[in-house]
Amino acid sequence: MTSSPPPSPPIRELTTFILTPASITEPLPVDAIFSADAPLEVDVGAGKGRFLLARASANPDVCYIAIERLLGRVRKIDSKLTRNGLANVRIIRLEAFYALQFLLPPKRIRTVYIHFPDPWPKRRHHKRRLFSPEFLDMLHDRLQPGGTVQIATDHLDYFEAIRKAFARDTRYQEAPPIPRLPEEQTDFELIFRGNGQTIGECAYRI
Repeated sequence: MTSSPPPSPPIRELTTFILTPASITEPLPVDAIFSADAPLEVDVGAGKGRFLLARASANPDVCYIAIERLLGRVRKIDSKLTRNGLANVRIIRLEAFYALQFLLPPKRIRTVYIHFPDPWPKRRHHKRRLFSPEFLDMLHDRLQPGGTVQIATDHLDYFEAIRKAFARDTRYQEAPPIPRLPEEQTDFELIFRGNGQTIGECAYRI
C-alpha cells in the first residue's frame, strides 16, 4: 500500500503591501516582486489611493508601485489593498524623487502618474517643485521607450510651468492624457471639480 504524498503547504498571503527595501540606494528587484513580463506603472504621491485602487482593480495584469511619503496615507492604502486582495500593487514610503532615482530600475516603467503635485505657489518656493530639469532627466531614464508620464493639477500657473518645462525638452513629445472615469479621480480632484475648478491635464511620451 502506497502512502499519499503529504499535502502542499498553503500559499502564504501577503500581510502587508508596503515594500521595505533591503537597501535604499540600490534598485528594487522589481522582476522578482512582480512578473518580469508584466507592465509596470508608478503612482507618484498616491494620497489615499483612490485612483490607484480603481486602476489596479480594472487592470489586474498590470503591476503598480505607489510612492507616498505620509505614513498615515501609506497605512490606509495598505489596508484597502488587503481588503480588496490587490496583489498587483506595492507601496514605497519615501520622497518621490528619491524613490524613482534610487529604487526603480532604468527603462522599466511604462507609465508614471503624477496627480496634483504640491504646486509650491510662492515664487521663493518654486525651486522645490517636482518638475525640475533634473527630474525630467531622471524620469526619461526610468521610462521604457514609448513610456508616458500622465499629469493633472488644479494649479493652472503650475500647469503652464510644467508644459513649458516639457516643451523645452526635445526628448519628450506631447501625448493625449488618459481619460479617467469618476472612480479613478483622486480625492483632491473630486473636491476641486465639485467646486467648479478647472483641472489641467497633460501627458508626454519619450
